[in-house]
Amino acid sequence: MRTAFLFGRLCLRRASQTSFRSFPRSYCLRLPINARSFNFSHFPPRSSKSYKVLLSGLSPLAFVQLSEENNGDGKTGEEQMLEASRKEVQKSVPEHLTGPKRALRKFYLLLDLYLYEPLATALRFLHLVVIFVPVIVTVPAIYFGPRQKKKDNERMGTLWWYKFLVKAMEQAGPAFIKLGQWAASRSDIFPQEMCNIMSSLHSNAPAHSLSATRQIVERAFDGRPFDQIFSEFQEVPLGVGAIAQVYKAKLMPDLAVPGDVDIARPRNFRETVKKNVDVLVKSTPQRVPSTYVAVKVLHPRVERVVRRDLKIMGFFASVLNAIPTMEWLSLPDEVTQFGEMMRLQLDLRIEAANLTMFRKHFMDRTTAWFPYPYTDYTTRQVLIEEFAQGIPLATFLENGGGVYQEEIADEGLDAFLRMLLIDNFIHADLHPGNIMVRFYKPEQLQLTLSRRRESEEHHRDPDDPTEEVLQRLRPHRHKPTEWVSELAKLDYEGYRPQLIFIDTGLVTQLNNVNRTNFLDLFKAVAEFDGYRAGQLMVERCRQPDVVIDSEIFALKMQHLVLGVKSRTFSLGNIKIGDVLNEVLSMVRGHHVRLEGDFVNVVISILLLEGIGRGLDPNLDLLKSALPILRELGTQASGTSLLKSVRAGDVSLLKVWVGLEARGLFQVSVESVERCVKYDQLSPNI
Repeated sequence: MRTAFLFGRLCLRRASQTSFRSFPRSYCLRLPINARSFNFSHFPPRSSKSYKVLLSGLSPLAFVQLSEENNGDGKTGEEQMLEASRKEVQKSVPEHLTGPKRALRKFYLLLDLYLYEPLATALRFLHLVVIFVPVIVTVPAIYFGPRQKKKDNERMGTLWWYKFLVKAMEQAGPAFIKLGQWAASRSDIFPQEMCNIMSSLHSNAPAHSLSATRQIVERAFDGRPFDQIFSEFQEVPLGVGAIAQVYKAKLMPDLAVPGDVDIARPRNFRETVKKNVDVLVKSTPQRVPSTYVAVKVLHPRVERVVRRDLKIMGFFASVLNAIPTMEWLSLPDEVTQFGEMMRLQLDLRIEAANLTMFRKHFMDRTTAWFPYPYTDYTTRQVLIEEFAQGIPLATFLENGGGVYQEEIADEGLDAFLRMLLIDNFIHADLHPGNIMVRFYKPEQLQLTLSRRRESEEHHRDPDDPTEEVLQRLRPHRHKPTEWVSELAKLDYEGYRPQLIFIDTGLVTQLNNVNRTNFLDLFKAVAEFDGYRAGQLMVERCRQPDVVIDSEIFALKMQHLVLGVKSRTFSLGNIKIGDVLNEVLSMVRGHHVRLEGDFVNVVISILLLEGIGRGLDPNLDLLKSALPILRELGTQASGTSLLKSVRAGDVSLLKVWVGLEARGLFQVSVESVERCVKYDQLSPNI
């Protein structure tokens, strides 16, 4: 036990040496305009305890401001938000305390830091030893059994051991469940079949009690009684994850948002005409906010458990990194990156800020939408957001998309490419469970110019057709034929689909260095210079000195790119996912350590193309990128295509022109084939 206690002290030593500066006062809690009319007379006085004041010190809007600021230090908005979140919870003695209270506070912090935390970490270490020692003892099993050709040529013993490891990680708790899910996305490090088995990892965490939820939610509303917050509340959680659980509820009328506040209404004749033009040239959805909300609540004490697990992981990563054959994995860096991902999910204000940023980016787009976050009531432990009323995309993958399958696939891919190429703000957890499909009827022309009539229309409660569509489709969820038939009826009645993205706790932003590397690599691939692309990947990876056979790796990249070039006019038949999987396999085999953000982008492309081809087998990723390249070409910002051409970089221009030429060529070929098929070239008279 003494050894375990000393181990706990060792894990905590680095954390105790970290010092943080005081956080700028300009980022303190600020209420939005629509919160100023809120009736605070219902609330009891705030507690004088400093930790409660600390928990409410930063609002999600302050995090939005942080994510938009550029301090010139090369940090992304996500990194700045994480830094602010960590500073806020750093334990320290408040400056306003004096005398005995200050001494008592110091004594409590010392007791917590040097006695309680080391002891708790030691006990947690012993618990993990009991779980993982059987996994370590059974490692030799990977050398036994016949090889399975359909399972990446892995042995039966290896596949069994992977499953045994997954079971152990499920028992180990939230941090290890998230670690397994993260490892499933890193096929550049781990074997492909291991990643496939890890992707099935799910949380068996029990739901925390309703009384704990009530206490946490009441604290977020400054002590307002729970019954005065919600008019309806479903006590059984919709879902229980490793870190949090989600409920469906309905806010009291004085707390709910009357309409979509992010959608600007036409203020004059010119804006009215512009809106009508948009309605005529494209299908503009009526954005009707749901009257229900999703209430996401962190599990009590989950932050402390995760923090201890991360310290234990960091210790063992340093030990394993000392083994010469394991050095190329740079495990301490990977644990650090994984720890940042976990801490981002432990502050729900960051997720609310991400929702706000996504809604800002997609305000004038029709391809996708994001739930409205109630930033007034969101804290570190509670997130209140609009309930995403829709059908999970997984249901469409199971039953088919019918007449909508091509439209849904194109909208999803278009939304992702805009996140990647235009916004540099990418949803990092894209899977069918986090994408919902809602149905709407396009907006109608606004023929009246009366402001009074417009105001009446604005304040009238609009009808959301999504619930009606859901009721029609639910009986056919496991009957593909009836499902497709009902979708055809919806299409005939004028309903259009729209995607809603949820669970935005993780986003990917490429910092200045990674974005430069990404664009340089894109330029080399666009010029079909695979050898140069391979050299760039080696030169700018984390550890160029541990790469195995860098010259052979570059030649393999050249061979891969030339194979793609030989099929320039049939790229729709090429699965980009297969190409990227081959690249990740080469990266793993030659020990080329790529940056995590770069790999996240690649994995997102793999997922999106897989989902898209599940709906539309003829999906063409590059064809979907053409409208975004056109938009880049007409932008007036500093990242515009025209400015890059003036600076001598014509890679994007080459891709644009090539895709336009390919499109014209394909149209010409299809036209000739149609004329020949129907005898239109020389018809018989």
